[in-house]
Amino acid sequence: MNNLFDSAPGFDQPLAVLKHCHDRIRKQLATMDKLVVHLNDVGIDENAQQAAKAVLRYFNKAAPLHHEDEEIDLLPELQATATGEDASLLALLLTDILQQHQQMAAQWKVLGAQLQAIEDGTGTDLSAAEVEDFAALYAKHMQIEEGQIAPMALRLFSAAQMQKLGAAMQARRGISA
Repeated sequence: MNNLFDSAPGFDQPLAVLKHCHDRIRKQLATMDKLVVHLNDVGIDENAQQAAKAVLRYFNKAAPLHHEDEEIDLLPELQATATGEDASLLALLLTDILQQHQQMAAQWKVLGAQLQAIEDGTGTDLSAAEVEDFAALYAKHMQIEEGQIAPMALRLFSAAQMQKLGAAMQARRGISA
């Protein structure tokens, strides 16, 4: 049977949940790209307002939880576990990842304000350059996490560590087990 909706993996697969979050981020970034074109071609209308609302909801709620999953649980656990070459690589990547989170938050303040005005019907400007910069930063960030951090965690974490990570992510979202 073909599902109409992509089902999210369970928290018993925390790395799959993080990847699913990345897929949702990609969808929201694509929506922002489409919204830039829509605003130029059509202007503000109900479709533009609904798109802005969806992007705002994701980046105001889900994205910060995702960053907390990484900063509070995944990366510290990886730091505590990694040794040798893994620890050296992680030390290099960690600085970039945390700086990227800060850059994303700063860029989101600007984009979020633009999107809020679109949702409210009080503004029509969504900077194509700022959307492009935000998307490029996220793409680079997700490439590091999917290409290096997740495979390292998959290789190094025990079943108990995976369970602990999944439980923390689940609790952060207020979902009971």
